[in-house]
Amino acid sequence: MESTVTTEPSRNPAAPSRPGYGQLLRTRGAWTFLLPGFAARQPFAMLTISIVLLVQHTTGSYGAAGAAAAATGVSMALFAPYSGRLADRYGQRAVLLPGVLVHTLAGLTLTALALAHAPLWALFLAAVPTGASVPQVGPMVRARWGVKLQGSPLMTTAAAFESVTDELTFVVGPLLATALCTAVTPSAGLVTEAALTLVGGLLFAAQKSTQPAVDANGEHARVGHASALRVPGVRVLIVTFLGIGSVFGGMQVSLAAFTESIGEPGLNGVLYGVFAAGNMLSGVACGAIAWKVAPQRRLVLGYAALALSASALWTAHSVLLLAALGLLVGMCIAPSLITGYTLVDSLVPAGARTEAFTWLTGAVALGQAAAVTVAGQLEDRLWDGAGFLVPMAGTVLALVTLVALRSRLAAPHRNRTVARGVGHRVPVTVD
Repeated sequence: MESTVTTEPSRNPAAPSRPGYGQLLRTRGAWTFLLPGFAARQPFAMLTISIVLLVQHTTGSYGAAGAAAAATGVSMALFAPYSGRLADRYGQRAVLLPGVLVHTLAGLTLTALALAHAPLWALFLAAVPTGASVPQVGPMVRARWGVKLQGSPLMTTAAAFESVTDELTFVVGPLLATALCTAVTPSAGLVTEAALTLVGGLLFAAQKSTQPAVDANGEHARVGHASALRVPGVRVLIVTFLGIGSVFGGMQVSLAAFTESIGEPGLNGVLYGVFAAGNMLSGVACGAIAWKVAPQRRLVLGYAALALSASALWTAHSVLLLAALGLLVGMCIAPSLITGYTLVDSLVPAGARTEAFTWLTGAVALGQAAAVTVAGQLEDRLWDGAGFLVPMAGTVLALVTLVALRSRLAAPHRNRTVARGVGHRVPVTVD
């Protein structure tokens, strides 16, 4: 079924059919929130692997490390949508300022408890506020692009650019965390993560001129208390992103266990970097292509490729083969992420977009948390590499759901936005 916003040309005949990244980055004021936003969104990429490496070092158990990281991921997934809803209602700055302070203190507390060999229940208690307070900077940046580019064909390019930026954080974050934990001290990853959150978050919050305006008598009042979760397509995307999270979590634990089993723990960051680099490079290419295929169909096809490649990971028994498969899996993730985030713009009212993006971000975190837990148990109880079964199971189950419910990803009316009560919103072309 063709998307209602797939093939509609730009309303400006002089505009290119697919505006490029260069034009996007020349948007006035964009760099004021892009640079601090990049630093502030590192926690999502660094947090899980930093906890896994630190707790595994202090306890000697991947199961315990995975459980502690899972507690962080679950709390983040549960609280992220509420953070997005509060940002839509009261403004991003009002949510960010207390959030980054709480996250920094909670992260440092978790680090101190792990180094003191505190019992696992104490680590769980510290992990919950650490995850719950992770600043949702990625969705906030996407919302700022929406304000800057409302009605512009550059919105499509912005969606792709933000997904590529997310992939870049998954290149830099795990590599940085792994290098710090292995070459400096096991606690260095969490300490650095807390510092980046504090500095980047405060700098991002200071950019008041680019944050979406809050109007209690305007858009938010018309949207009311309706949640983005009420949109059927968002629920389908949440399941899809849960599967993507299972790939991230399963890869993080399983690569660490594999490299330790062959006596080369330093290769963990390299292998994960290859996986994330494939993710980022395919994201760049995906954002530069003028797609002719409807986004719903692209999502199904791309996700099928992801499930197929992820299903081969557990068969790898050499570094080179695992690197090649990791690269392939990474290349299949970015198109699914980009298409999913792009679909949000056609499915969700503008006043609930930050919340919708945080539901998807939270779904990745929840899938990652579950995968870290299960993969850690499999690595402890079965053979080295058994954790790679988790990405296979997660993506296959999500693919079945996506195929069965793909019709819910289509906007219900042709050439109209699906936002009820937001009649002033100008439709834009979506790839």
